[in-house]
Amino acid sequence: MADLNRELADFLRRARAARDPQQAGLPDDGRVRRVKGLRREEVAVLAGVSTDYYTRLEQGRRIVPSTQVIDAVARALGLDDVGRTHLHDLVSATRTSRAAVRSRSAVQRVRPGLRRLLDSLDAHPALVLGRRTEVLAANRMACALFADFERMPGRERNYARWMLLSDDARSLFVDWEVQARNAVEALRLEAGRAPEDRDLIELVGELSVSSPEFRRWWSEHQVHQRTFGSKRLVHPVVGDLTVDYETFELPGDNEQALYIYTTEPGSSSRQAIAILASWSQPAREPESEPSDG
Repeated sequence: MADLNRELADFLRRARAARDPQQAGLPDDGRVRRVKGLRREEVAVLAGVSTDYYTRLEQGRRIVPSTQVIDAVARALGLDDVGRTHLHDLVSATRTSRAAVRSRSAVQRVRPGLRRLLDSLDAHPALVLGRRTEVLAANRMACALFADFERMPGRERNYARWMLLSDDARSLFVDWEVQARNAVEALRLEAGRAPEDRDLIELVGELSVSSPEFRRWWSEHQVHQRTFGSKRLVHPVVGDLTVDYETFELPGDNEQALYIYTTEPGSSSRQAIAILASWSQPAREPESEPSDG
């Protein structure tokens, strides 16, 4: 439980340091601020709890705050919906009895119907991501636009791992640092939900050893949930293009998400995708000659 307590304490301290006193509505009391952000007693006042209570919460002590108290602390710290969810997850983890042995979660599979849907989106890149940003399925256009995840060994078929460790990913994305950081922050969010997931722990360990950017961003304890947005790329075949993505949580399995990438009609990006579709079209099998008999 000590690790979980440290995770909660770290998140609250960093959120408190990032909170601007003026944005929080606090008047200037004339006191010299020796630390960035809010003081503990200021968070307590804004949340309507005692300073001692908030201090114990920030220390990850064994207290059982109500949902209303957690939401009040989240408001005091200026957390968005994703940050509020992460705070609830961390508090829940510190007070829930968990198995001492860290277990591996069951292998995720993509339903056959979903696989057919993915392949039917032939004009649009599409991916299905599971836990830990594992790429569970990718259609032909996604493999042509990003990387051929379908041919990668199972251990390497992970979006965050590819983003952080692949030289191809670094050269593909114009704003690689933004995209890679988002991937790290998505893993941070999941770590709050499943702190005992052995596969996630091993992935974090590998990335911590192999990527200095990962170590820096992970230590900042920011969280992010991808729902929609844009990606700017410089593709080795079709050059510059921008794709917009939408995320769909799958019915019947909220641990899988479908990502569909589109381009603006009439744009150079739409033309680039059309060229890429033609370039990546599998070769047709030659027709057999009719037999004489």
